[in-house]
Amino acid sequence: MLLTPETYLYLSFKCHKLIVNTAKTLRQTVSCCLPDVPSCVHDLTCILTPNLVSNKRRSRFHLQQKPLKRVLALSVSPMSHSNMPTCLLCTCLGGSVYCDDLSLDSVPPLPKHTTHFYARYNRIRKINKSDFASMNKLKRIDLTSNEITSIEDRAFMGLPELEEVVIRENHISQLPSFPETMTLIDASHNNIGSKGIHREAFKDMTGLLYLYLTDNHIDYIPVPLPNSLRSLHLQRNNIQMMHEDTFCNLKDFSYIRNALEDIRLDGNPINLSRTPQAYICLPRIPIGDLI
Repeated sequence: MLLTPETYLYLSFKCHKLIVNTAKTLRQTVSCCLPDVPSCVHDLTCILTPNLVSNKRRSRFHLQQKPLKRVLALSVSPMSHSNMPTCLLCTCLGGSVYCDDLSLDSVPPLPKHTTHFYARYNRIRKINKSDFASMNKLKRIDLTSNEITSIEDRAFMGLPELEEVVIRENHISQLPSFPETMTLIDASHNNIGSKGIHREAFKDMTGLLYLYLTDNHIDYIPVPLPNSLRSLHLQRNNIQMMHEDTFCNLKDFSYIRNALEDIRLDGNPINLSRTPQAYICLPRIPIGDLI
């Protein structure tokens, strides 16, 4: 009895927690996710483990009949993350790529049509400008709970559709530049200090809705903030004072910031009762200490 290519693939990739039922399914997956992959993938040889494929004493797919126990005991060389196609290592669903909890130490190559990228709970240490180059459809990047200490300043620039970036629970001390298309930025639980935010960093983000910078070392409110902003979370930082024009326009007392209904300043060494004029344009008083 001969071991078919389909069965051989199933056993080979079992150790990678992948189940490939047929060679046709594999070809469709690779073609969908990595259209530029070499044509050798289609005859299955470039993804088989080297120590089994290169054995000249056997034909490419024909193995002598052996008990199942012996087949499972075959020496299979594990594929490294750097050599494995992204859509076999990660889970690709439509335009979304999920690479959560895979012990990655860098951003893997992404299919060009990716719209949402998740690489949470890994060991990524640095984000390079080349990691997301030419990703023209990318809308969301979520790198929660990695070991990131550095993000190249223009790593997120040049992404015309980017709207949401989540980089919470890392070790970042300097926020990178973001495109004007942003609607959500979450950099909570990092090491961002007073010099870690560019001057007027959020001014031109006219569609920004949510800005979360909780649990950092920020000692000021990063103004000016766009009128579109709905939610500003700055809990547990080192903010000690607020100016009367931080949120309001003192030259126009008819000015109302209707959108900004959620301001969190609790856990900062600031007494909100000292600047009552700072809230006259807000629909709600910020949450924080009043005494």
